[in-house]
Amino acid sequence: MTVIPNTEAQSSKWRTIILITLAFWVSGSLLLDLIVMPTLYATGMMAASDFATTGYSVFWIFNRIELLCAALALTGVLVVRRTDLNASLPRWVVPLSVTLLALTLLYTYALTPEMSSLGLQLNAFESSTEVPAAMNQMHMGYWLLELFKFGAAGALLGTYYNSMKREASSSIKDLSL
Repeated sequence: MTVIPNTEAQSSKWRTIILITLAFWVSGSLLLDLIVMPTLYATGMMAASDFATTGYSVFWIFNRIELLCAALALTGVLVVRRTDLNASLPRWVVPLSVTLLALTLLYTYALTPEMSSLGLQLNAFESSTEVPAAMNQMHMGYWLLELFKFGAAGALLGTYYNSMKREASSSIKDLSL
């Protein structure tokens, strides 16, 4: 018995996985960047002696979730590119997905540990909790990378959403014939 895989169905499932993954990732990032971190900042977290530990704990978890989302999105993009030869997807979706994965690796293994180490207070007897100048520069870099991430993820979301709409409309046309 020979099994012939239906590549159109696989491609459609992977497009759905890509859309759900990117939507989850972007919404989680927005939640963290626009609600959680400003709330912690407004409640005086930056003045607390353990703010670096708290921030690192939050970002340690979230960065690993981001890595999973980036890897799943890249996998989906590669599968759709391979299985759906009729897809009119732009060439830039694969390099953009790879860039998003590289960005999350940069967050996870370079930026977050470095920012946390700058914020650590190693002298328990010192009451000054002034934010280092290098930390402010790293925050600026973080926000620029976040803007790029939102733009890139939004471009991928739009591309795959429009691709799903075209596929659905062509399926409806095929059924009406």
